[in-house]
Amino acid sequence: MHDIKWIRDNAEALKAALRARNWDGMEVEDTVAELFNLDDRRREIIALTQKGQEERNRLSKEIGQAMAKKDTALAEALKARVAQLKDDMEGAASAEKGAILALDKALAELPNIPLVEVPLGKDEHDNVEQRIVGTKPGFPEGFTPKEHFEIGEALGLMDFEAATRMSGARFVVLKGQLARLERALGQFMLDLHTGEHGYEEVNPPLLVRDDAMFGTAQLPKFKDDQFSVFQGLDHVETPQAGEAPEHRWLIPTAEVPLTNLVREQILEEKQLPIRVTAMTPCFRAEAGAAGRDTRGMIRQHQFPKVELVSIVHPDKALEEHERMTACAEEVLKRLGLCYRVVTLCTGDMGFGSQKTYDIEVWLPGQDRFREISSCSVCGDFQARRMNARFRPAEGKNTRFVTTLNGSGVAVGRALIAVLENYQNADGSVTVPSALLPYMGGLERIEARK
Repeated sequence: MHDIKWIRDNAEALKAALRARNWDGMEVEDTVAELFNLDDRRREIIALTQKGQEERNRLSKEIGQAMAKKDTALAEALKARVAQLKDDMEGAASAEKGAILALDKALAELPNIPLVEVPLGKDEHDNVEQRIVGTKPGFPEGFTPKEHFEIGEALGLMDFEAATRMSGARFVVLKGQLARLERALGQFMLDLHTGEHGYEEVNPPLLVRDDAMFGTAQLPKFKDDQFSVFQGLDHVETPQAGEAPEHRWLIPTAEVPLTNLVREQILEEKQLPIRVTAMTPCFRAEAGAAGRDTRGMIRQHQFPKVELVSIVHPDKALEEHERMTACAEEVLKRLGLCYRVVTLCTGDMGFGSQKTYDIEVWLPGQDRFREISSCSVCGDFQARRMNARFRPAEGKNTRFVTTLNGSGVAVGRALIAVLENYQNADGSVTVPSALLPYMGGLERIEARK
């Protein structure tokens, strides 16, 4: 969410940012012009309201003076005018509220402003590779690495058909040692982040209200990508009076509840930074993913993920971004997985991000790198939507906090990476050494007999 005062002072900067995010040139001009129109209307109504209040106060004094002089006729005429002003001001208050809502709605539809160091580009092909870490695995001569779903189905521990029968496409049932391996990965990540990286573990709600989704910018733009839940109608098709349904959303990521922990709060500067982590199921409708990654576990409606969220002083934002990315990278280093880090270009960045690093893990079955973590700094974009502020140690005025979020990492994709990188020619999968304590010492997952 943006400050209209900043936009008025930096209109050209906003236009440049929107063009960098691939907005059409004329649409950019129209968008900014409409923002100014809405703000002008809001200011006009506020000015009229203030003028009406001033006149009402003046007339009230004149009524007192007229009554003191026993000028009843004048006093009654003034009272009639005050009554009329009261009605006018009630209408103006309603108009002011409508003007503010219209402006806020328009502001809420604008993406965040990319930082100056973010590379310009149209899509993922313009992202900039920063580094490749680790070594791609070697396999016996003549052996072609399989994809994760081929490995899992051959083991008899990954069942897409059963999941489809009960839930439809883009779900999976994991069994036996694969189910345990996924759980082990999540536990390993949480232990690493809480034990060595200074994050506090949180067990948040999986259902949140509209305000929480708005705060982290999933709403209103990405409404179609979410799963919503209505409760309270008791099978009544049309709500009766006083029976409005209670509406909530299944979280698409733990970023939503973790970041909203500070919504509508004024923190003391000494409380910063706040670093929290959670492993939760995540739910995504994948509305725009028709035909993409239809086989396997890459793109599912439900998947587990370990999330990292930081709430920091604005001056520490970029430092924290590097720190968070390093924490996510450490997970892959401990698992012995090859990966690369890329900086997303302006055309591939998320709606609420100022700058994003994607971490992509090597999948030999696909013979390519695939995203396993995305770490973003959001500036005060989410904080404004949540009204999350802090009181500086020096100075009287409060400031908005800076928020950051990142995957630490996607557990399901980590499972995919382990299966493909640690597969053996006989169909078994070697358990990475970092996970042995979580697997009861099991060193190899083999097909069910």
